[in-house]
Amino acid sequence: GAVQAEFMGAPLEIDIKKDTYRLTIHYKTSNKAQALQWLEPQQTAGKIHPFLFTQSQPILARSWIPSQDSPGIRITYKAKVKVPSQLMAVMSANNPTERNSEGIYEFEMKQRIPVYLMALSVGDLAFKPVGKRTGVYTEPSMLDASAYELEGMEAMLDAAENLYGSYRWGRYDVIVLPPSFPYGGMENPRLTFLTPTFLAGDRSLVTLIAHELAHSWSGNLVTNATWDDFWLNEGVTTYIELRIMEELYGKAEVEMQEVINFQNLEQTVSGLDTKDTHLKLAMEGRDPDLAINPIAYNKGALFLSVIEKTVGREKFDVFLKGYFRKFSFRTITTKKFYEYLKVNLLDKNEGSAAKIQADKWIFGDGIPANVFKTTSERYNTAITAAKKWTDGTPAASLGIDSKAWKYQQWIYFLRAIPKDLTQAQMADWDKSFKLTQATDNEILGEWLKVVAHNKYQAAYPAVEAFLLSVGRTKYIRPIYAILAQDAETKPMAMRIYQRARHNYHPISARILDGILGI
Repeated sequence: GAVQAEFMGAPLEIDIKKDTYRLTIHYKTSNKAQALQWLEPQQTAGKIHPFLFTQSQPILARSWIPSQDSPGIRITYKAKVKVPSQLMAVMSANNPTERNSEGIYEFEMKQRIPVYLMALSVGDLAFKPVGKRTGVYTEPSMLDASAYELEGMEAMLDAAENLYGSYRWGRYDVIVLPPSFPYGGMENPRLTFLTPTFLAGDRSLVTLIAHELAHSWSGNLVTNATWDDFWLNEGVTTYIELRIMEELYGKAEVEMQEVINFQNLEQTVSGLDTKDTHLKLAMEGRDPDLAINPIAYNKGALFLSVIEKTVGREKFDVFLKGYFRKFSFRTITTKKFYEYLKVNLLDKNEGSAAKIQADKWIFGDGIPANVFKTTSERYNTAITAAKKWTDGTPAASLGIDSKAWKYQQWIYFLRAIPKDLTQAQMADWDKSFKLTQATDNEILGEWLKVVAHNKYQAAYPAVEAFLLSVGRTKYIRPIYAILAQDAETKPMAMRIYQRARHNYHPISARILDGILGI
């Protein structure tokens, strides 16, 4: 047959007879399976026991389970997992809440899920409920901090149900993983996998939870049929995430996030081939990992907000609720979504199709002209401060109340000041606002990009500590990219990477190898 691209793995062909209804495959997976990360005790919070977690999306489930690993195929599963008795296993299924002495755990996922939602984690885990149907698993030393940060989870679940119909998965628990987890979160059903980088101590980064929870409707309940349709998972989810946040935390909070999302989208569009800025992608023969960027998320969400603002929120909510009901536990292509949208919403609202221009959003380049650009009062405050500072006002005299500023305001500010700064200017900032010591990873991640670009040596130890302790690709990739672009800082990047690489998930390491030319 045709030569298989390496990222697709190898086919497993088994001839079956007419009356074959059961198949048993004996197999073992290698320690190089890309979905699996085996952590040594040193890489965990507790430092005593090893840890394992999986990351199957987009097409890595096939590296640990022989499966028809395409998002268009749905399965139910049962599993029996044996682990050392001092550890506990959890899966994307019904889960135990305490360890048992034999170390044998049985799981069942009764609802049909796409294979990329197969997930397993094993470690020294403890559980704490935060609501009737919600709770958190993590290493014992992180349990209280995690439960504190996630106190609002049950309220989020209620808000989502009020908007989009009943939650169909029983419980909604999360597991806070060691720092090498490559993403913010992974929406494995019944058990979202989370990065510990959202633990800011002040619940400021819980929008991440709203996003993963929203996937219980868009993605898990109604799934993209192919990775060309990835925006149907992520764009719809990003839109719902913002709606949940607005419900719970008000409009001002969401406006800030929308402005940042728009900035991220503009940055992404400028760096991509035009065909990759379409919502409907063409991934044939390409690694679907390449589809994971702000186009699917933020362009997708903006498209939905154009629909919402054109037909009105009330009608759009009724439409979405009906959409989730109709396509529950099924998969959907962009074409089918478009047809459903036309019949059930656009045709019923005269003139809406012409205003929305769905074709331009789905099949067109970049950001269409009819986009609604959000403005934010808090954004304006940060931009004014950036202007004043650029004009020579010292940092300490800007009147910034750093306790009251949200992390988004710091990000606007750091993006609005001139790119090239003197060492004295960098020091002025750091002295006044102690950004190098920020405990909020969104602020720290953005600041360290500025540090790397301006070669602010006083903060190099912080850059090194961050790259050694954080594995979330979103944060570390841009910092490595900046360091690698400059002949002076590239050796530092290589030196840190040599030490840090074994802490990173294979997904991150593959991306970073490319950036550093390894």
